[in-house]
Amino acid sequence: MINICLFGAGRIGAIHAANVANHPQANLRYIVDLFAESAQKLADTYGGKVTSVAAAMADPEVHAVIIASPTDTHADLIEQAAAAGIAIFCEKPIDLSAERTRTCLEFIQKAGVTCLVGFNRRYDPNFSEVKAQINNAAIGDVEMVSITSRDPTPPPAQYVQSSGGLFRDMMIHDLDMARWLLGEEPNEVFATASCLIDPEIGANGDVDTALVTLKTPSGKLCQISNSRRAAYGYDQRIEVLGSKGMAQAENQLESTVVITTDEGATSAKPQHFFLERYAAAYQVELNNFIRSVQGEEQPLATEHDGLMALVLADAAVESARTGQVVKL
Repeated sequence: MINICLFGAGRIGAIHAANVANHPQANLRYIVDLFAESAQKLADTYGGKVTSVAAAMADPEVHAVIIASPTDTHADLIEQAAAAGIAIFCEKPIDLSAERTRTCLEFIQKAGVTCLVGFNRRYDPNFSEVKAQINNAAIGDVEMVSITSRDPTPPPAQYVQSSGGLFRDMMIHDLDMARWLLGEEPNEVFATASCLIDPEIGANGDVDTALVTLKTPSGKLCQISNSRRAAYGYDQRIEVLGSKGMAQAENQLESTVVITTDEGATSAKPQHFFLERYAAAYQVELNNFIRSVQGEEQPLATEHDGLMALVLADAAVESARTGQVVKL
């Protein structure tokens, strides 16, 4: 059994707590959160003991940590876990600073511990199948990638003050997917963005609507479309054009039922948000982490991937600010 300490008892923490509790080779040993009541609620539901950071890190029976706490705590917790020889699963991003992230990578590499970064979309069964078809050369050489990612509603305006903004918080998932599907590191980034949905988001220094174009050294192209508002639900689609054909992953709907009458055909909307859409992905992600800790697999998304996606996000921020292509 892999004994796990969970840091963070919020929305993402609750997902991980449930998945750990249901995993046959994992045990939720501790839960740590600044709000003891939230931590105790998870402990009452899924097991484990509420404790402190210091106590959890000092316990030799803790084999792994899942870091789902606020972003500004990630780097410190990673370094403490690495120093204790504990395997690490950290939600994205490692930090909002690329420099701080690089320091964390040095800690991880010197300690030689397993580290998985929570780019959960790599684990989605549909997106994984697209990647498998690329690897099998079913569509030939990749030439163009199109990624659509739109939230159903915008977050509270004050959220952007601590989140890092749309590019580092929301699009970072899509930038990671772009790297993964292109199979080559982008070296040109062009971004354009607006605040069309909530003026308060703009007043807090962020945007809510953005387009980014990436180009690799060999000329492969990727376009990412992000919006904080899609009235019809959580819009998550991928299209990859290759020299021999195309691979697509469409939205998952609330139901597969289609009603057809003389007035036309109607179907269900896309699933509401990421909790529903990526439920299976979170389970596969945890399984990959457990097997990585056991030495049976390698993490599908590592600390290096966390850094590279942040570098692209930083470039997108700069491009949107200047209106110029940023070359890496």
